Amino acid sequence: MLLLCLDSSATASAALVSDGEVLGAYASPDTRSHAEVLAPAVRDLLTAQGLGGADLDGVLVGTGPGPFTGLRAGIATARALAFAWDLPLHGLMSLEAVAEDVAGPARAAGHDEFLVLTDARRREVYWARYALAPDGPRLAEGPGVGPAAELPALPAYGRGAGLWADRLARPVPGHDRAQPSAASLGRAAARRTARGEALERTTAPLYLRESDAKVPGPRKRAGA
Repeated sequence: MLLLCLDSSATASAALVSDGEVLGAYASPDTRSHAEVLAPAVRDLLTAQGLGGADLDGVLVGTGPGPFTGLRAGIATARALAFAWDLPLHGLMSLEAVAEDVAGPARAAGHDEFLVLTDARRREVYWARYALAPDGPRLAEGPGVGPAAELPALPAYGRGAGLWADRLARPVPGHDRAQPSAASLGRAAARRTARGEALERTTAPLYLRESDAKVPGPRKRAGA
């Protein structure tokens, strides 16, 4: 299955992944230009492989959790491309990408369970707890958002662990900068399908918080 994968839960990233093999990938270090860079990145990836939208089997997008603006950019781009190319559209929680990246080191360290943490700002982290099965990481709890100090005393991987290492019982050095990426998201999706799990067909974003933007109430009358 050849998938175009997108994720914008942290930085903007795109990848072409065929049955778990990454054919090409793009990742931006910028956290503020998701909408501007994703479409050109997709064009360049397809051109480099001599492919067009009709050659794809589907589009996969990370559904977060993540900030409102960045997450919307990736999901909107994925929805637009899937509609334009008449392709199946799939969603997968972005923390699955980090779990995919750190599963090997976690297994080598003898960790049966571990946490994946990313930056949620406001002095909090997005988190999920994983159990390490023989066929890879499996979600055991989450996703959630909250202070790092309130999380269980499990090995903690990801950028959120690096930011709040002093508040965690067991941050894992060397893996404390891991962020979700489209390439790892595609590999996580391939692992799921290999064990007989269907990819989700929902792309509803996992915001986990209420928006800061509020609809203004009616204006008060003078003297009221």
